[in-house]
Amino acid sequence: MAKKPNGAQAQSQPSNDDLQDLVAATDTGARNPTGNAGFVITAVALCWSLFQLYIASPLPFMLSSLSGLSLVLNDAQTRAIHLAFGLFLAYMAFPALSSSPRDRIPPLDWILGIVAAGCALYIFVFYRDLAQRPGLPITQDLVVAGIGMVLLLEGTRRALGPPLVIVALVFLAYVFFGSSPLVPDIIRWGGASFSRAMDQMWLSPNGVFGVALGVSSAFVFLFVLFGSMLDRAGAGNFFIKLAFALLGHLRGGPAKAAVLASMMTGLISGSSIANVVTTGTFTIPLMKRVGFTPERAGSVEVASSVNGQIMPPVMGAAAFLMVEYVGISYLQVIKHAFLPAVISYIALLYLVHLEAVKNDMPVLEKRQTHPATIALLRIGITVASIVILAGAIYYGITLVRYVLPEVSAPVLIIGMLAVYVGLVWFAAREPDLELDDPEAPVVQLPIATEVLRTGLHYLLPLVVLVWFLMIERSSPGLSAFYAVLLLIFIILTQKPLKAVFRGLQSDKQRAAVVEGFQDLIAGLIAGARNMIGIACATAAAGIIVGTVTLTGIGQVMAEFVEFLSGGNIFLILVFTAAISLVLGMGLPTTANYIVVSSLMAPVIVQLGAANGVLIPLIAAHMFVFYFGIMADVTPPVGLASFAAAAVSGGDPLKTGFTAFFYSLRTVLLPFIFVFNTDLLLIDVSWLGAIWVFTLATVAMLIFAAATQGFFMVKSRLWESAALLLVTFMLLRPGFFLDLVQSPYDQVEPQNLFEAVEAEPSGADVRLVISGPSFDNPDQMLTRTMAFGLGEADASGEERFERSIGLPVRIENGTVILDEPLDMNSLAAKALSNLDFYAEEPVQITAIEVSAERMPREMFYIPAVLLLALVMFVQRLRGGTLAGNPRPRKAVAA
Repeated sequence: MAKKPNGAQAQSQPSNDDLQDLVAATDTGARNPTGNAGFVITAVALCWSLFQLYIASPLPFMLSSLSGLSLVLNDAQTRAIHLAFGLFLAYMAFPALSSSPRDRIPPLDWILGIVAAGCALYIFVFYRDLAQRPGLPITQDLVVAGIGMVLLLEGTRRALGPPLVIVALVFLAYVFFGSSPLVPDIIRWGGASFSRAMDQMWLSPNGVFGVALGVSSAFVFLFVLFGSMLDRAGAGNFFIKLAFALLGHLRGGPAKAAVLASMMTGLISGSSIANVVTTGTFTIPLMKRVGFTPERAGSVEVASSVNGQIMPPVMGAAAFLMVEYVGISYLQVIKHAFLPAVISYIALLYLVHLEAVKNDMPVLEKRQTHPATIALLRIGITVASIVILAGAIYYGITLVRYVLPEVSAPVLIIGMLAVYVGLVWFAAREPDLELDDPEAPVVQLPIATEVLRTGLHYLLPLVVLVWFLMIERSSPGLSAFYAVLLLIFIILTQKPLKAVFRGLQSDKQRAAVVEGFQDLIAGLIAGARNMIGIACATAAAGIIVGTVTLTGIGQVMAEFVEFLSGGNIFLILVFTAAISLVLGMGLPTTANYIVVSSLMAPVIVQLGAANGVLIPLIAAHMFVFYFGIMADVTPPVGLASFAAAAVSGGDPLKTGFTAFFYSLRTVLLPFIFVFNTDLLLIDVSWLGAIWVFTLATVAMLIFAAATQGFFMVKSRLWESAALLLVTFMLLRPGFFLDLVQSPYDQVEPQNLFEAVEAEPSGADVRLVISGPSFDNPDQMLTRTMAFGLGEADASGEERFERSIGLPVRIENGTVILDEPLDMNSLAAKALSNLDFYAEEPVQITAIEVSAERMPREMFYIPAVLLLALVMFVQRLRGGTLAGNPRPRKAVAA
């Protein structure tokens, strides 16, 4: 592996083998032995992929029905087998130390791998016995659980490095030693015995074998396999070529192509590091050629690759975990995540454009050039064609299902195969795509239409995936299964079909059949090896989830953040973001999301409501997820930045800081969509979604210009400040409206039920609650809490009880609160520092309901006027929206 740069000293360009070693060390395993050991790794990885395809398919149900045997595995069994495969391969594929052999597997690793897999399979073999003695483990259970925990942590260390293991060990230490005097009072708890801890962590579905591992086995594996096989089929190279064909000739074209290629790769990738190396190997040298410094070139690649983790449909596997943790459907997760991700990418494209314009960077020449009007016409025709084609596919399938309901499935399959054969015939008329050498003296920018013709059949699996997810409303696992099934067929047949269509000799046709089979096996093995780290990560992250459940540390985190912030909602978000950033350091995306969502997402929701702001659960989860993945960018542990520096030859710390600066739009967006949930398309119509998208995109482009210090020309300080103000006014106009008009009207407390009854469905109310402090009864505490009301279909008293659930009674015009019966409710936790049994009662002193105000959109007017002023001033200095200097020619095509 190439040495990492030291300080500003640049390193030599690493070889492709060095970069593959870098990816292997972080994703697939650096050990690749030959002989019997290599065969075992290959065979086990292949069996893992086949097992996952088996449990995702309808085959177990069909075989059970035909044979009368019980061949359908339950969740506990599939999770145990899934982890057994992952742990065994972790010890086989990942060496213990950097000095450990790579070409063979030491005997100790064989023993550890087999024992680790056996400890996981113990749940599979004895799950009925364990179910009959919940909470009462026998000695055998505890021995297996203890050994399993140790070997899981060691396997995780090998596959992912020490960060996640250190976090897990800290949480385990808290489980056992939480009552120690060394633990601060604010987080101290009673501690747990070894028996109780092992039952929670290993023997029950609340720890290692919990929801996270279940999602990994049910959904994540298939999507990782889908991405690996799509790449093996040639789609990865197709995406990169298409990105350069579309954007490579523009100002800063290689950087724009890197953004687009990384976005398309991120659609199917679960690893920001692999994304950096896969696309960066080609894009970074070309960015350097047109004038980007090594650090800036690496930073663009990092910013775009890490953003791939927030891009639906996979989101680094976090999308499927959100389904379980938030309790909403997969389609809703995709809907909420889509807009911020797309806006972030558009803003990054504009940011690198500004970078290229202000540094007067040259452009790469294009083999075919068209006048601007013709180019725009071609773009319009292309977009219209895509829309028409999508509509034709949708209505065509719908028509077939309506006209031929009994035989629609075989008819559609035959039709799809006919389309596939036609597209392969179309592709066979063009030469196969080969990855160009970015270091070559002459770079041939591909032509978009030529590239598109070679890979249209790669879109069919994506169509199948989207169809089953969006239209059929199938589960993500079943949808991915059908998409992978089509991919298997494509990998096996595309090369033989091309050989036939090109009229190659029979021996070459047979060689193409063999090559297709080899590609399939390689894709199945690569998918399994890419899952090793994710399986270990989800299992080890289950330790954190189990600790939160067992100890109640989540409530302690809420108290800690509230203590630091003093109840200020903005500071609550700032501290939560900072803690999420620290917790995410060194963790892969999946484990990252599990950790930050388990600890910090409930904190935002609880403290927001306890301080008068209702924050939707999905917004809280998206907030902590965004900041968790920013740890891949941010020094000193930004793994993606180190990977990019290895490719670019730049300084990793400078690369990390520059990438963080480029990612400020990703830092801003979570703060905006927590307060302006329109960005998450919550309760927004289609027309509203188009308006929100347009407005937010313009705002983020202005924000990019402000942070770059360059808009139409180089901005003066006051102009950058004005642009930041315009951004804020467009994204958060309600903030300024709150300064002018109060968002709430106060109602007398004795009119509580009447006020609740008068509010419309889905309205929010705030209760001002006052009472004596539990620690000091002479001190009165006041808290303003927000609650959401349900449907307006009952009396005020019934609606209050159903929506808010606080026991109240009205005595002599005073609304008195009794202690909540449900001590785990949000209200009970927020009011836990009040004394309900003191002489002075806890009471509601005011009710606040939404006030009638002028539209918040009124503040778009001063925003537009201020933007116009900046544009006018910069126009006087000779600026244009596209940038002032004419592009210089760089590399001939």
